[in-house]
Amino acid sequence: MVKYGLDYTRCRWILPLLLGIGVIFGIIALAGRGWLESQTLPYVQQASLWQSCRRPEQGGEWSCESLMRYAWGRAAAATYLVGFLLLVICFALAIIAFAIDTLRFNFIRGIGGLLFVAAMFSIMGLVIYPVKFSSEMEMTGINMFSWAYGFGWTTAIMEICLGFFFCCLPNYEDQILGNVKPTYFYSSP
Repeated sequence: MVKYGLDYTRCRWILPLLLGIGVIFGIIALAGRGWLESQTLPYVQQASLWQSCRRPEQGGEWSCESLMRYAWGRAAAATYLVGFLLLVICFALAIIAFAIDTLRFNFIRGIGGLLFVAAMFSIMGLVIYPVKFSSEMEMTGINMFSWAYGFGWTTAIMEICLGFFFCCLPNYEDQILGNVKPTYFYSSP
């Protein structure tokens, strides 16, 4: 991306595209029912960020309980949701920043800082949930933190990595804008 500059049409939108993928992964984590699932048959427990469901036997009816009744459930949901909303704001700001013909590199560095704050909130929610869930909820059988919880961690890791990219991009401002003359390593005989 630095070699061709941000005006190179295929490279200009890579960072906003990656932020968009992070937003999609965050939506999957928020809406997914697979934060915690039973690992073996009979499947007796399934939980999301919002509720915990269990059934007594195979083929029985699921009974669900809201995790918003617990303070830790509200805290986990609120911190993860704040991190997700900050990610959506960063996505919108990145679209605006890269759509303008003349890039504002300090603006891009600010997006990187906001991504680190979003990652901090997301990680707080992702740590509160399993610690308090496993200590305060009755769990039967062998359970595992599953696919939707993994999407939550993927979102947090993407926020950290993209934060580094957005913060380091202004260091290469001259190379990106084409203000540096190319250096040729050619020696004549």
